[in-house]
Amino acid sequence: MSARDQEGMAVVRSLGRVEYEPTWRAMQDFTAQRTAYTPDEIWLLEHPPVYTQGQAGKPEHLIAATRIPVVPIDRGGQITYHGPGQVVAYVLVDLRRRGYGIRELVARLEQAVIDLLAAQGVAAARLAGAPGVYAGGAKIAALGLRVKHGCTYHGLALNVDMDLAPFAAINPCGYAGMAVTQCRDLGAGLSVADAEQALSRYLLSAIYS
Repeated sequence: MSARDQEGMAVVRSLGRVEYEPTWRAMQDFTAQRTAYTPDEIWLLEHPPVYTQGQAGKPEHLIAATRIPVVPIDRGGQITYHGPGQVVAYVLVDLRRRGYGIRELVARLEQAVIDLLAAQGVAAARLAGAPGVYAGGAKIAALGLRVKHGCTYHGLALNVDMDLAPFAAINPCGYAGMAVTQCRDLGAGLSVADAEQALSRYLLSAIYS
């Protein structure tokens, strides 16, 4: 399903639970084929269990053997985990039209998550030198992007109500001993569907304000 946001700035697509690699390839294809007139898109989804290893990823950050596949990809950052119960938002944005750069976009994406959590009574913040969003010192949202010809793809992942055990097999985003948390454990009573809808609203506001 898809819907155009109220300002006509982006098409928001709810894709359900989809395999990682075909979705990544679709992002690449969309970005390669878009023109100056192609509307931005935001894809909201879940993935089956998968580790993704960023371009600068170091194999030693996978610290235990698992049966979960590891997919080397073209975003920045190190290794992270995606799985059911985590809302992933891929932001396919033409930064040239927005008039700001990648660092500003990262800050806006992080703020969208911080504001969403605040509305649920959860205090969250940035952590210097470690992109993403943190609550009580534990990571609740991971963030990684790629920019090609001024357009972004990849995005962020918000832990909502999931099995956190697979994070124990990695140094999340390259940080040994990094604690990981989720909305459910912090008292935010959001279902995955609720979190997806809320994240859509906050992202649209953050990116296009």
